[in-house]
Amino acid sequence: MTVPIIALRGVNKSFGPIDVLHDISLEVKAGEVLCLLGDNGAGKSTLIRLLSGVHQPTTGTIEMDGKPVSFPSPRAASDNGIATVHQFGGTFPLMSIGRSFFIGVEPTKGWGPFKIYDRKRANAVAVKAVQDFGITRIDDGDRLVGGLSGGERQSLAIARAVHFGARVLILDEPTAALGVKQATHVLRIVNEAKRRGLAVVFITHQVMHAMAVGDHFAVLIRGAVAADFKKGEKSREEITDLMAGGASMASLEAEIEGYMASHDGHPPPPAH
Repeated sequence: MTVPIIALRGVNKSFGPIDVLHDISLEVKAGEVLCLLGDNGAGKSTLIRLLSGVHQPTTGTIEMDGKPVSFPSPRAASDNGIATVHQFGGTFPLMSIGRSFFIGVEPTKGWGPFKIYDRKRANAVAVKAVQDFGITRIDDGDRLVGGLSGGERQSLAIARAVHFGARVLILDEPTAALGVKQATHVLRIVNEAKRRGLAVVFITHQVMHAMAVGDHFAVLIRGAVAADFKKGEKSREEITDLMAGGASMASLEAEIEGYMASHDGHPPPPAH
């Protein structure tokens, strides 16, 4: 049996009296894409922050390669090979592609106090890494990141993560703000990361995109895993209905709260 690269075992997260995540157990193996589906407020963001070291679980464990680990900081998660790519690629618009690719680990030339940034090498490595992912339009490392499309920024961030040895790739709504063509582009890169043996956690609320790349799916509703299934086990309609259940529940709760706020805290009368 293959040991998952990363797994959550019975993870709960509370902030003071508020429980945000309830008993989450999920795992992702090498070369597998886990799609985490859920509407806003389902707890997806908190889950990302747990995996990337921003928050720590209140109870439960995170395992890597079958052994319990803790990430007291994002740096600790990154050192363990966990890379998180946010919606806009987490890049710097006014930086060149080569410079943003190597931010914090810039290659240098010269020696001692005379070391300077090796722009030519940085550009060559960055362009090759991105082109290896099939992004042939990027051929000049001096281009500013701000001039790239949303899909190209995502691609750059993913290629960077893989280049620096990421084993787990967490993609936070990577296709949410993209048109059809650009989204297809990013999904192709997700498939390439999977082919290279990474464990990919793909967070989205777009069922079609999830179905295009996912091997394993989990639907999150109000901080709990409402469904956990493999590719081919549920239809698009069934998945959409599951997610809609969470959305209607959230709007129902909001309605009840609104009613109570305007009726001195009294709940709505039971329906006859």
